[in-house]
Amino acid sequence: MKSIAIKTIGFTTLVATAGLFAAQTQANSTVAFLMPDQASTRYEEHDFPGFKTTMNKLCTDCTLIYQNANGDVSLQQQQFNSVITQGAKVIVLDPVDSSAAASLVNLAQSQGVKVIAYDRPIPDKAADFYVSFDNKGIGKAIAESLIQHLEKEGIPKDKGGVLQINGSPTDAAAGLIRDGIDDGLDNSGYSTIAEYDTPDWAPPKAQTWANGQIARFGSDIIGIVAANDGTAGGAIAALKAAGVDPLPPVTGNDATIAALQLIIAGDQYNTISKPSEIVAAAAANVVVQMLNGVKPVAKTTLYNTPSELFVPEVVTRENIKEIIFDSGVTSADDVCTGRYIAGCKELGILR
Repeated sequence: MKSIAIKTIGFTTLVATAGLFAAQTQANSTVAFLMPDQASTRYEEHDFPGFKTTMNKLCTDCTLIYQNANGDVSLQQQQFNSVITQGAKVIVLDPVDSSAAASLVNLAQSQGVKVIAYDRPIPDKAADFYVSFDNKGIGKAIAESLIQHLEKEGIPKDKGGVLQINGSPTDAAAGLIRDGIDDGLDNSGYSTIAEYDTPDWAPPKAQTWANGQIARFGSDIIGIVAANDGTAGGAIAALKAAGVDPLPPVTGNDATIAALQLIIAGDQYNTISKPSEIVAAAAANVVVQMLNGVKPVAKTTLYNTPSELFVPEVVTRENIKEIIFDSGVTSADDVCTGRYIAGCKELGILR
């Protein structure tokens, strides 16, 4: 992956996948990387590989434990207890349930184990550090992008409105994204005609809900603000199954391969470029500092937790070539396949 310039709250930094923190770490340290679910492919495809690559460069003697809870709160608690038993000195935790994770942080800290909250915050108990993208900023950005598009297209503000599909109600990051969406939609003049919190971020549940709203509102749906690419994909599948043509603009977040393909095809309006390797590498850097007894410098604070929050970019058809492909975030070979080849050529991604 190429080095990518990306803003963090309070300053601008350059994050690469190597050379973040050159130091001699404690020998034979054990570090755990615990992710929440497999509803999104990002954890296996991007987050853990990015974390592992950087940790292997910064701490050659460290033992890494990776586990995914597959959306199960009890399983994640078992995994958390297990890695403590295995001697983990630092645990990077992306919680299934942000509230339930407070007890896990208490347990770890009572035994001298550091916890880095990752991607999703833990509001009820301060972790030792928090590394993520700015989730509230993401929600606001995708909503504002949609509003600007609706205004540019001359969509009237006095007829119909927007559907809002939020993420999991047990995910504090989803709550922040929702708050950002609300900020982006407020005072826009467009109405939110229905809203849904998607259990477990599950695309099929988003699709089922969207099916009902399409039957209820029909052509009065002028746009859909979906909190991530999975829920966006569910909404788009519902629209297509109902024979809606043309599709109203649908937002997303995560820049998954499927979403990039939908944008190229004109089915999804936007997403957020979130090279997870950037945040994973930053988490690895914090881990190594903690192992060396160095207090990581916080750029901001969230829920009383010292934090580093990265601010990503909105991606649409207009800038997808520059942001995603020219910068090397994703390979054209992975996206421009089958029926998407023509669109890739149209946008100059392929020649």
